[in-house]
Amino acid sequence: MSIAPNIAEDDELITGEAVVLDLRPADFILRAAGAIIDWIAYFAVYLGVVLVLATPLMQSLLDEATLTAISVIALVLCVVAIPTTVELLTQGRSLGKLAVGARIVRDDGGAIGFRHAFTRSMVGLFEILMTLGGVATAVALLNPRSKRLGDLIAGTYSQHERVAKTSPPVHGVPLELVEWSQTADVARMPGSLARRIAQFLRQARGHGAASRIRIARQLASEAARYVSPLPDVDAELFLAGVAAVRRDREYRALHAERERLAVLDPVLQGLPHRFPER
Repeated sequence: MSIAPNIAEDDELITGEAVVLDLRPADFILRAAGAIIDWIAYFAVYLGVVLVLATPLMQSLLDEATLTAISVIALVLCVVAIPTTVELLTQGRSLGKLAVGARIVRDDGGAIGFRHAFTRSMVGLFEILMTLGGVATAVALLNPRSKRLGDLIAGTYSQHERVAKTSPPVHGVPLELVEWSQTADVARMPGSLARRIAQFLRQARGHGAASRIRIARQLASEAARYVSPLPDVDAELFLAGVAAVRRDREYRALHAERERLAVLDPVLQGLPHRFPER
């Protein structure tokens, strides 16, 4: 039985609890779409400044050299200062990245700092603006994480954070434990332990192999004191059987209680015989 997901080595991060996190880099299409949205927004700001400077009022107030200097300063702000500030304040997000569900992070998965954001913006001035995105496109297509040159120098990449909403599957009693489940007694198990077992089973595929086996054995050892008889199976299969039996019996108990309350509802909600309604 496979006990760990097959994750590419470059896209996994192991936490201190030995949990393997699947970090999905944004693909080239998403990165390109986000970059286009960002640069349209930045150039819209720059175009607004240029249009203001071109008005008759500004032309009459400022000389040509001053207008040129303001235009250059506005360009630097729009292609370097604003992108750096936006990514720094939003921890790697921007308008385009929010639209495609991505975020710039360090290679170790942490939040970027000023050095990372400033480096990406400065290199982007060359690879995106001066080459019309040619260098960025060529480098990203050759990189497995779709990194552009600025990411390679800054030590960052674009992480895809938007995932489809899925409902956790509900598993029944394992086939090996169907006969055992007919007579198993799990009623004495504390609710806190049952919740820990259920949480482990939901997250088991995210643990490393050694961590998964170790935690399963620890929980099985705790649960064995409250289960009778004990089946002769491995620890994780035992936990899956215990969790399924407990869940099914609690569901049947709640369903029976609702049926009894439904029968008593007319009596509980009704008025005494011949009692006047007011």
